[in-house]
Amino acid sequence: MLSDVMEDYLKAIYVLQSERGPPVSTSAIAEYLDKTSPTVTDMLGKLEDRGLVEREPYQGAELTPEGEAVALEIVRHHRLLEAFLAERLDYDWSEVHDEADALEHHISEEFERRVAEALGDPTVDPHGDPIPSADLEPVDEGGSSRLSDRDEGDRVVVTRVSDRDEAELAYLADAGITPGTELDVVDVAPFGMVTVSTATGEQSLPAEIAKSIRVEDAD
Repeated sequence: MLSDVMEDYLKAIYVLQSERGPPVSTSAIAEYLDKTSPTVTDMLGKLEDRGLVEREPYQGAELTPEGEAVALEIVRHHRLLEAFLAERLDYDWSEVHDEADALEHHISEEFERRVAEALGDPTVDPHGDPIPSADLEPVDEGGSSRLSDRDEGDRVVVTRVSDRDEAELAYLADAGITPGTELDVVDVAPFGMVTVSTATGEQSLPAEIAKSIRVEDAD
C-alpha cells in the first residue's frame, strides 16, 4: 500500500512530465508540492526503491510504467471527482480542486465506476483536463499552447485552465473565460498584460494568469 503522500508525489511527477517532459527536476517537484528539496529527494529515494520512479543524477526523476499506472489512477479519481462535484453537487469550478485532493485517495473502484456512469463517462473535467479512462491508458495532455505564448491577431479557443489557484479561477469565471471560450488576442505587452476580446468585451489578463490558460487555434 502507498501512502497518500506517495500518491501525491506520483501525481505531481505525472503532471509535470506532461507539461515539461521527463525527467522532472527535484526543484520543480518541490515548488509544485510546496516542499523542500531535501524532503523531495528523500521521497524520490523511497519511490525509486519501490520501482515507481527512475532517477538520473543531476537531472531529476521520471515515472516507471508502474508509477505511471498509479499516477493515472489518482488523476482519474481527482478529475472525476471534480466533474461530479461541479455537475451534481453545484460546486463552483474554483472550489472543486481542494475537495477532490482530499477525496481522491480514499474512494473505492466501485465508487469510481458509479461516478463515471452517473456522469456519462466524461472525457474532461470542469477545467478541460482530460480524464484517463477506466483501463488507465495514458491520455493526451498536450496539443495546446499557453495563451501567454500566442501572438497579437491570433484567434484561439480555450481548452484547459489550471485548477490549482482558486482566486485565478474565480477571476476567469468573472471574465467569462472558461474551456470552449473563443478569444481574439488583441495585444501582448512585453512582460505584462495579455489583452483578449471575448463575446462580452475585452479583458486584460496578467501574464501569470495567461500562462495558466491553454488554447488551440479556433477553426
